[in-house]
Amino acid sequence: MGKAAGKILKYVLSLGLAAVLVYFACRGIDWKEFMVGLRSTRWTWMVLFFIASYMAVVFRAMRWKQLLKPIAPDITYGQVWDASNVCNLTSIAIPGSGEIVRAAMLSSAKLPFVKVLGTMVMERAWDFLVLFALLIVALITMWGRFGGFFVDNVWHPITDRTIVVWLLLFLVALGAFAVWVIWHWKDRVPLFGRIAGYISGGLEGLASFGKMRNKLLFLLYTVAIWTMYTAMTWTGLKAVPALADLSVADALFVSAIGNFASIVPVPGGIGAYHYLIRMTLTSLYGVTEEIGLLFATLAHEAHAVVSLVLGIWSYFRRVVVSPKA
Repeated sequence: MGKAAGKILKYVLSLGLAAVLVYFACRGIDWKEFMVGLRSTRWTWMVLFFIASYMAVVFRAMRWKQLLKPIAPDITYGQVWDASNVCNLTSIAIPGSGEIVRAAMLSSAKLPFVKVLGTMVMERAWDFLVLFALLIVALITMWGRFGGFFVDNVWHPITDRTIVVWLLLFLVALGAFAVWVIWHWKDRVPLFGRIAGYISGGLEGLASFGKMRNKLLFLLYTVAIWTMYTAMTWTGLKAVPALADLSVADALFVSAIGNFASIVPVPGGIGAYHYLIRMTLTSLYGVTEEIGLLFATLAHEAHAVVSLVLGIWSYFRRVVVSPKA
């Protein structure tokens, strides 16, 4: 009963946060002007957006399969594809649940849950590195436009709150000490032994990158994924006439900012993405708040449609039709 109450509370809090962010994203919007912008949308570009969104999912599944092969040589692309799609589907409803579902769908007696989870952590680590690199590239190439925005809205809020930095350092030190205690006493305390087993399995999953035979292919998939993300943003910008003149570099920066929304624990990034993108477009490019929200809505909901369709299809195929496949 306690676990159920905790899950309900977590979900209610995440929905509440999403509602607050949606409120701030939509505050002051002239909905008549918003509808005028919606009617002027170039839907041919949105078709290209859907294609790029689909291909991003394809490349993500291919890359994850590469990570899994050293610890699961018999894994099939279909299994990885379905697990990824069901993950995206459940993440729309409950933030943070998708990754657990994704690992659970592939785990078995021969492939423990913690090992699968370790490969997913490695995936996220690479995504973070690429996201950081793209942000740096965008800032360097167009500092005149992006520099002031980055300093005022990202750098100063972080550096001005030194207590947050010290708190993070304390938590890292505390975590390292806890791991040392668990490892030192794993043979004497049964609970510590089980936890140490989970850590070992996770580290083996993380080490899968080092065991891959074709690391270049993994890197190419990573480049392809983030190329598709940038293409999604660029085609979305082209779909809105007021934003159609923005360059690929602009799309790169907007895409990087939008991906930070995934950090906020709200269902499917609802509200967080809309708020961040609206603020970015109105602050940097001087467009109206209605146009900023229009682009955010088109991009977010179009990607959500792709996730919904593929997720329902994979769930039906894997869980209902052939659950043992």
